[in-house]
Formats: sequence, C-alpha cells, structure tokens
Amino acid sequence: MDMTVIPESFRLAQAFTISRGARTAAEVLTAHIKANGAIARGECVPYARYGESLDSVTAQIEGLPDRFDRAALQDLLPPGAARNAVDCALWDLAAKRADKRVWQLLGLPTPKPQVTAYTLSLDTPDAMREAAAKNAHRPLLKIKLGTPEDMPRLEAVRQGAPDARLIVDANEGWTAEVYADLAPHLVRLGVEMVEQPLPAGADDMLAEIERPLPVCADESCHDRASLPALKGKYDMVNIKLDKTGGLTEALALKKQAKAEGYGIMVGCMIGSSLAMAPAVVVAQGAAVTDLDAPLLLAEDRPHPLRYNAKGVHPPEAFLWG
Repeated sequence: MDMTVIPESFRLAQAFTISRGARTAAEVLTAHIKANGAIARGECVPYARYGESLDSVTAQIEGLPDRFDRAALQDLLPPGAARNAVDCALWDLAAKRADKRVWQLLGLPTPKPQVTAYTLSLDTPDAMREAAAKNAHRPLLKIKLGTPEDMPRLEAVRQGAPDARLIVDANEGWTAEVYADLAPHLVRLGVEMVEQPLPAGADDMLAEIERPLPVCADESCHDRASLPALKGKYDMVNIKLDKTGGLTEALALKKQAKAEGYGIMVGCMIGSSLAMAPAVVVAQGAAVTDLDAPLLLAEDRPHPLRYNAKGVHPPEAFLWG
C-alpha cells in the first residue's frame, strides 16, 4: 500500500466568518492510497481549534507504518483530521476493490438526498439580512453567531427570510448568562436548535439552566468517548468526520448516541465534495444535515456532489466510495 498526502486549496465564493475569525479558502489535505492498481482518496480539514495544522496532520499521516488495515488505524491515530482522511481513503479503497458502493459494504440501504442547512456567516445585521433574503428559498438556514451583538443579527435574518427554518451556531461564543437572556428570543424568532452556545469544557451550566429549545454539542462532542460528559447538558450531537476521525467512528458514534437518546446532526468543516461524500452516508435519517460546504466554494472537485431542491445527493463512484 503506497500512501501520499497532498495539500490542496479551494477558493470560497466569499469570505466565511465565524466568531473565531474569517477565511477565504478551504485548506485541505487529501490522502491518496494506491494498492493493486486502485487509487483511493480521503479528504480532511485540519482545524486550529483542535491544535491541528496542515503540517501537523501531514506528519501524523506520514508517520503511519507501511502496512495496516482500517481496524488497526483506529488505534494508530487519535480521533481527528489525520485519521479521517486515511479512514475514508481506506473505505474508498475497499469499495473499489470489491466493485461495490460503500453503503453496500456496510449493509446499509442506498442513500437518499438529504435536505441540508445553508450557512450564513457572521456579518453586520444589514449584510446578514441581505444574505438571508437571497437564500430565503432554502428550507433551512444556519446562522453563525457568538458575539455580544447577536440580537440585531437574529432579527435581521428573520426579516430577510420570514418563512425559512432557522438553526443557530454560537461557536462557543456565549456565556450562560448571555444564552439564558437570548433563549426566549430564539424561541420567539422560530429558531429550532442552538449549537454549542458555551465553550467546551465550560458548559456545565447547561445542566443547571432551562433549555427551552434543543442544544446541540459540537466542540464538546468528538467521538463515543465524549458522550458521558454530555449527559444532562445536551439534547443533540453534531457528528463531523474530522472530529470522529473518519467514517468508521462516525457511524459508531451515531449508533451509540441514538441509543442514549440524543438527536443526530451531521456537520462538516469547510472542505470540498470529497470531504462531504462519506458524511452523506452518516447523514441518512439525521434530524439535521449541515453539509453545505461545497455550496460555499468558488471551485470544487471533478464530479462534485449534486445539490438541488431535494438536498445533497450521494456521491458518484468517481468521487468517492
């Protein structure tokens, strides 16, 4: 098995801003595995919030032994971007070797299109109202917040898209007091769910204060080992393959989280269609799908994921799986 890792950059259609900063391109790493004439790929997005960089994740992948399988990989690398790229490439390789789709190998039904949220990045209220109006035809909008001036933004988005379903992502940007103050207004404006209102590791107050709408763990939930600490604080978990360390753990986390009564959201970092493709498999039956990153790009991979009124469709075999 010959493996290489290649950095790639995909321009965004416009700057994407959250409470932690802005970016103008998706900086990704692609793992390529060659074996017995087949070439397989997996993509990851190193994330500074979790102490990752292009260089550190490349070093993790390049430090793997020459011979290992998917089961061994789960112990060779920790949950995170590096393991995600390799795990997904190994699933792609298995599908190519078997001449089957990944979901067939997993014994799952053929995936169906999933309605996906479309994200409005953090901006001025006027700019967010304009963005909401431009995308008011979309069934589900996700609003990036997490600053002291969030109420005018919320009001502006609702004015711009009066009929759209709304979810909110605070990206750890609020305190318990700010969230308690905003929660009734979120309900008033028809927001259906709030994602990670408090910082991971400082979210115990979520078990003490009223939660009038579902609260979803993002930064507080990486893999199955995260679940015990979420009890009583969160109602949903956001499964991202760059956090779980690949499709293998993502599916296991989904199964266990559902068994423990959590609602399922499947999200993404800002990457290309190759990164979203395995997540579409995980998103089947999820309460919320948030796999809109390719819609935010100015350029994507050949044979990209297809998006239409039905949502994001499963990948073509040429792309992945």
